[in-house]
Amino acid sequence: MDLRFRPLGSSAIAASIAAIATFASVQAQDLRKDATDATKAANARLLEQLPFADTSDFDDAKKGLVAPLPSELIKGQAGNLIWDPTKYGFIKEGVAAPDTVNPSLWRQSQLINVSGLFQVADGIYQVRNLDLSNMTIIEGAEGIVVVDPLVSEETSKVGLELYFKHRPRKPVKAVIYTHSHVDHYGGVRGVTSEADVKSGTVKVYAPEGFLEAAVAENVFAGNTMSRRASYMYGNLLPPDARGQVGAGLGTTTSAGTVTLIPPTDFVKETGEKHVIDGLTYEFLMAPGSEAPSEMLWFIEEKKAVAAAEDCTHTLHNTYSLRGAKIREPLPWSKYLNQALVMWGGKAEVMFAQHHWPTFGNAGVDKLLRSQRDLYRYINDETLRLANHGYTRDEIAERFRIPDGLAHVWAGRGYYGSVSHNVKATYVLYLGWFDGNPATLHELPPVESSKKYVEFMGGAEAVLSRAKDSYARGEYRWVAQVVNHVVFADPGNRAARELQADALEQLGYQAEAGPWRNFYLSGAKELREGVKKLPTPNTASPDTVRAMTLEMFFDYLSVRLDREKAAEAKATFNFDFGDSGKYVIEMENGVLNHTADRQAADADATVALSRDTLNKIILQETKLADAIQAGDVKIAGDRAKLDELVSNLDSFEFWFGIVTP
Repeated sequence: MDLRFRPLGSSAIAASIAAIATFASVQAQDLRKDATDATKAANARLLEQLPFADTSDFDDAKKGLVAPLPSELIKGQAGNLIWDPTKYGFIKEGVAAPDTVNPSLWRQSQLINVSGLFQVADGIYQVRNLDLSNMTIIEGAEGIVVVDPLVSEETSKVGLELYFKHRPRKPVKAVIYTHSHVDHYGGVRGVTSEADVKSGTVKVYAPEGFLEAAVAENVFAGNTMSRRASYMYGNLLPPDARGQVGAGLGTTTSAGTVTLIPPTDFVKETGEKHVIDGLTYEFLMAPGSEAPSEMLWFIEEKKAVAAAEDCTHTLHNTYSLRGAKIREPLPWSKYLNQALVMWGGKAEVMFAQHHWPTFGNAGVDKLLRSQRDLYRYINDETLRLANHGYTRDEIAERFRIPDGLAHVWAGRGYYGSVSHNVKATYVLYLGWFDGNPATLHELPPVESSKKYVEFMGGAEAVLSRAKDSYARGEYRWVAQVVNHVVFADPGNRAARELQADALEQLGYQAEAGPWRNFYLSGAKELREGVKKLPTPNTASPDTVRAMTLEMFFDYLSVRLDREKAAEAKATFNFDFGDSGKYVIEMENGVLNHTADRQAADADATVALSRDTLNKIILQETKLADAIQAGDVKIAGDRAKLDELVSNLDSFEFWFGIVTP
């Protein structure tokens, strides 16, 4: 019985890096090209437009350095590479951007590459660039509080040991998860144990809704999210000046063990205060901002704002290119305004769980205001233009951030971009349809592409004209029009090569790390095809245990093959003992489940413990073996259960993205 699931998303990246690094290391031929004159000119123009002479961010990023990161590779028990602290050594401060990297993104990557253990304020420390996110350590009366223990158990353990090497070794008294993304909780077992949490020795704080959001956000579309995430984070690309230079939010993610210990204490209301190891934390709830469950806080004794991921040194995503539910910029801006009202006149430092801190009351106030206004501007200007009748793509093309925001480094689109955030905001309010009935029922890509190519005089004519456009530096148009040739005939080598060349130059010009990674990953796939590497699987034991039975049955319904199960009809009782009882009905190509019920006329009753279900999901045992061992008991028509299992679909991970 294949009940595996893949709750992927950002966590999938960690699991796939080792395999991808192995693949990249054996490439025999480098098919990449250099920047064209058009790309060099585009990047040079940006040097004239932005305040590169302002080096204050570098001063802040280096302030308080206690020690560099250990230079040793971090490896797993099997010898697998988890983190290479030297991987981005080619990005050096003071070195001009290569022609193949947007100079603004290069500057951001230089800043992110400032690594080590830093003192943020008296009794507040951060470990930076030991993973995608930061780990913050706050010294209290008797011990320490660890905030957001990175993606992996292995990296967080090294980070904590680095801290202890330079500070007194005190017990961990609490862990705080700022929000529900994996790079902010996945390494928790590297800093504490479940036994200490269960005994009450260590408390784990999180915002209300954290556990549901952490487990559920990426479950149902996990396979495609993860495949797209391999593009977004550039995992297929080598780290160099023509490849991956970072993600704008951090360099990359670790490839270690993703863990999760459920919170013991949930923060529920703005203004709520908790004394944690002798320090007073005042919380501000920010659900639906950068994450479904998120919170900021102010430490009164330290005059320090912890901004989670709502106020960092980039325009963030209101939509993630890997695929995710759209985030709302309007509430986001209001949360930042509320932070200003609550703490703006008091804060002397602000730190986030990515990038570097902001020092001084004036600096904190300025950053909060500019970020607040940025998200508000994206929301309001998108709606203003929509109310003039402009469509999603028209708005994104004519949208201009005012200079007062556009020339603030922290407002640049290193991770989120103005373009895709504006498009997401349009869809948030108005959906995918632009109101033009010509777009209401368009032909699907392959069919429409064949007709476009035919209308334009055939593939050779299209490619001939597209080559002229490429020579003029019209890469966006080349990518758009040649895409039709590729989808009409994926085997057309000339089309694939020209499309790859155009995407590559767009990548070299991109300011957003994810845009660069998408473009360059697409170019690589067009040239080399889809390589079926070992499939990442981030269904860690902690994640599976945290998944509710409701989520499990919802996911099972997603897995149902509608065509095979169209005529199937069956009713099952599932009895998990103290964990709950469910009726499952298979009919009309769907699975419906009802909690706290057992059907008298069920075709079969399946009795098993939640622990046994977890073992089956994690492939620690097979259903047949569990039945033979007596851990699963089936009463009634076993053939009906076999029919249900046979109707479950499996998802291929390495599907094509730039080809049909």
